[in-house]
Amino acid sequence: MDLISHLAGGFAEIADPLVLLFVLIGAIVGMVFGAAPGLTATSAIVLFLPVTYAMGPTTSMALLLGIYCSGYFAGSIPAILLNTPGAPGSAATALDGYTLAMQGHGDRAIITAIVSSFVGGLFSLTLLALIAPSLARVALSFTSVEYFTFALVGIVCVAGISRGSMVKGLAAAFIGILASTVGLDPVSGVGRFLFGQPNLMGGIPTTAALIGLFAVAQMLLLSTKRRDDAEVLPAQETTPVSVVIGDLVRNKWLTLKSAAIGALIGILPGTGPSIASWVSYSDALRTAKPGDKYGKGEVKGVIACEVSNNAVTGGALVPLLTLGIPGDPVTAVLIGALMIQGFETGPFFIPQNTELFYAILLLLLVSNILMLVIGISGRKLAAKILQIPHGIMVPCILVVAGAGAFSIASNPFYLKLVIIFGLLGYLMVRFKFPTAPAVLGIVLGPILEQNLRNALTANQMDPTIFFTRPISLVTLMFMCLLLWAWLKPTKQKKGKATDAEMSG
Repeated sequence: MDLISHLAGGFAEIADPLVLLFVLIGAIVGMVFGAAPGLTATSAIVLFLPVTYAMGPTTSMALLLGIYCSGYFAGSIPAILLNTPGAPGSAATALDGYTLAMQGHGDRAIITAIVSSFVGGLFSLTLLALIAPSLARVALSFTSVEYFTFALVGIVCVAGISRGSMVKGLAAAFIGILASTVGLDPVSGVGRFLFGQPNLMGGIPTTAALIGLFAVAQMLLLSTKRRDDAEVLPAQETTPVSVVIGDLVRNKWLTLKSAAIGALIGILPGTGPSIASWVSYSDALRTAKPGDKYGKGEVKGVIACEVSNNAVTGGALVPLLTLGIPGDPVTAVLIGALMIQGFETGPFFIPQNTELFYAILLLLLVSNILMLVIGISGRKLAAKILQIPHGIMVPCILVVAGAGAFSIASNPFYLKLVIIFGLLGYLMVRFKFPTAPAVLGIVLGPILEQNLRNALTANQMDPTIFFTRPISLVTLMFMCLLLWAWLKPTKQKKGKATDAEMSG
């Protein structure tokens, strides 16, 4: 009866026409931002985050989750039509998707990406519904020791998969952690890195840093590039949706396996769709059958990448809602959205906000359905987004970014912070330092510091406590295995990592 009553409460939360309208708006915005090269779902959520200040929790989640789901898929549109991934997670899709387009089967590749993303989203949604409540109950027994080790694994994960350079990934993560220490010390009250600015006493607002690192940095990068003339594609054959559904049914085990890979990688703190799509594609290559043409226009390659790509969405929300640790850069922004509404993520979130949790599940379902409908019906129009001149796109996005930064607290000082972090993000991208670890560092920095100090204080400053508690020990051993796997030199891995660029 409790489940039925909670579901009924969730339905009541999203039954408001205004909530459904914002899901639709979010799905359209996510489609536009995901399809425009250089703009990602992360950029869209960061730009629209200040808008949620004037919304309720369900309405704000409706807008952001709509962007979340559609944005992860839409990066495949330019990957297929221009061989230019609209998002890092779509890089692997371009290998077979663009080849299919060059063969006149671009419509089939796009529909395959849409339907595969829908299937992956539903799988991860189911996993979230089944795992999150149980994990939240287990997490109630966690102490500062466990939270520190979980956050540490999150930093290592996102650093280790960043452009194949562990050193640059860790350096970017430490930049974010350093930025998170600005402000008053939470224990002693001593000011740190204030530079004579009273505005920094409360620390650097996460929203301002995110807008700078993602939106402004990407616009500065686009302003230095000229749009190259795209290779002319042949006339594209129109493909019925039934044909694509038949492809997924015939490859049901590949679909299920790719969904499981994406969801499980999404659960790992700090990872994201980029690593999920590459791992799924690599696994599809490993199990290729005679006659498969991976890299030369194989539909199964698109299926593997896009199913796992969107399966990350629900998986990444598991550590966010149960541990308060973001699963990827987008969910790091969602933490800020929930904090704006007065909610604190962690093991108490689901027990104390059960109806909101079920509303989030239902909003994810609606978002995936809208992504499917809008994607299939508007796939022809989506290609037009790719033709927006940089001279129009860049100033418009910069104006929106500036307005969003000012709206945080009606404080012009935040505009300066956005510019500073925008220049920092631009330099990081130019020198091939990934920005995703910096974002996770900003979010996870306070978690690392507070839980480390609390754990040591509660255990007479004994550092061995991290190795004597079973969950903490297993987590640290897992982290060491990841480090060993990433540091072990393999030519194949190095070649793939350079393609899977993680700039956002």
